[in-house]
Amino acid sequence: MIRAKEAGTSAAETIFKAAMIVLFLYLFLLSISLMGAAFKGFGKGFAEVLLNTTSNSFVGLFIGILATSLVQSSSTTTSIVVGMVASGVITTGNAVPIIMGANIGTTVTNTLVSLGHVTRREEFKRAIAGATVHDFFNLICVAIMFPLELATGFLQKMATYMSEVFIMVGGIKFSSPVMLITKPVVKTISHFLVDTAGFSTKMGYSIVLALSAVLLFMSLYFIVKIMKSLMLERIERVLHKLLGKSSPISIMVGLVLTTIVQSSSITTSLMIPLLGAGLISLRAAFPITMGANIGTTTTAILASLATGNPAAITIAFVHFLFNFIGVVFIYPIRIMREIPIGLATKLGEMAARKRRYAFFYVITLFFLVPSTLIIISRIFG
Repeated sequence: MIRAKEAGTSAAETIFKAAMIVLFLYLFLLSISLMGAAFKGFGKGFAEVLLNTTSNSFVGLFIGILATSLVQSSSTTTSIVVGMVASGVITTGNAVPIIMGANIGTTVTNTLVSLGHVTRREEFKRAIAGATVHDFFNLICVAIMFPLELATGFLQKMATYMSEVFIMVGGIKFSSPVMLITKPVVKTISHFLVDTAGFSTKMGYSIVLALSAVLLFMSLYFIVKIMKSLMLERIERVLHKLLGKSSPISIMVGLVLTTIVQSSSITTSLMIPLLGAGLISLRAAFPITMGANIGTTTTAILASLATGNPAAITIAFVHFLFNFIGVVFIYPIRIMREIPIGLATKLGEMAARKRRYAFFYVITLFFLVPSTLIIISRIFG
């Protein structure tokens, strides 16, 4: 009898959590649409100010690193960028470096998680190595693809082609079902704040933008939190069962799990305690990180569908292509795969000897260097 009650309670709780995920997913899509409406409402002047900040590709790269490091979520950064591109505030070309920077900045979360092992020297060495192998791989991808993109625009061209194929299927224009469920609410909120409530146009759209930001952060936070509570134990069981299998299987595991929880940080951070305890090796965990890199791009694709804008969909595909190319064309090359493993192992050894190296690494890579270079570019740009 008691077990039946517990089973019923568990089933009811699961259904409730599933309903909450649907609600917060809608709020996430609504936040993207509201953001686009706000940027459009600000007009040309606002766009010019923002464009002056991001028109330099190098600055855009470091803005992506810093912004994502601060919010600890590439999903948030890329979703905001998608909204900005959809509204015409920044161009697709200017958005590409920000997306690349976001891929570096997103690795700060699992690196911070690894600092939790700081009191145990051997655990700390393994945890730091396991966390930073993701950092170094993404840095290598940016070092290779960023100059290539500047020279050829290959990512933007490929993504543009993919978005055209996606939008135009058999000559029929794609009509986003997401827009159908968000547009009426966006119109109602914008009309109330800009036309009815007595605010000036600038103030009204500022409130719309602030509301969209609150909804974006809140919805992503709760989607991740609820998905984590629903899936955490199952994910841990899957990781234990499949780690150490072939690299393609591990990559698929990382991809699927990250797509489910909508956060590469959860997938990669889950491995840190296992790495620290010595239950899995760095080489076994690395391909799961690669799969997480691809899985995390689903959020930007989802956000782009909320806009129904071809340029926004293009940026979502840029994010996907950047991560996909890194995994498919760079990871399989043994010498390229060994570089991040070697660098991460070395950093782990240094951090085990002197723990301050780990803290210095985090502060320098994710915060000090990008913020300094952004400030310098603004002064002398």
